[in-house]
Amino acid sequence: MTKKLKIYLDTSVPNAYFDDKNPFRKEITREFWKKLKDYEVFISDIVIREIEDIGNTAKKKELLELIHDFKTLSSNENEIKALAEEYIVRRVIPLKHIEDAIHIAVASFHYLDVLISWNFEHIVKLKTKREVNVINVLLGYNQLEIIEPSMI
Repeated sequence: MTKKLKIYLDTSVPNAYFDDKNPFRKEITREFWKKLKDYEVFISDIVIREIEDIGNTAKKKELLELIHDFKTLSSNENEIKALAEEYIVRRVIPLKHIEDAIHIAVASFHYLDVLISWNFEHIVKLKTKREVNVINVLLGYNQLEIIEPSMI
């Protein structure tokens, strides 16, 4: 039996599952969701917190139900905070988007294989992928594959 890949979903992925404003992204996300049984799926307390900050109670409930079976990782380790700060200091992620740096740091710290996101502004882009992996290798972490859901 082959080992399942360990994947991390940032908040943009479950959000897209219910995104009526972008039907194309919603459809891709729902197709992607059907494949999750083939992977070991992780989220973090940041994902939970970002969902709990949503004002729409019905949407919040739907999202929490959608992700309730996934393993939740803590972002409170000092090493995760230091790694996120490293991504910011080296200008991979802007300081005002520190949550994006924390998502990447959580996946890297826990040696996950893939981070999946719909965030093309700061996470799923060539510069981020390359620079995150340079930093990770320099600091003793594995390289992290950063992709969007249709690439699974």
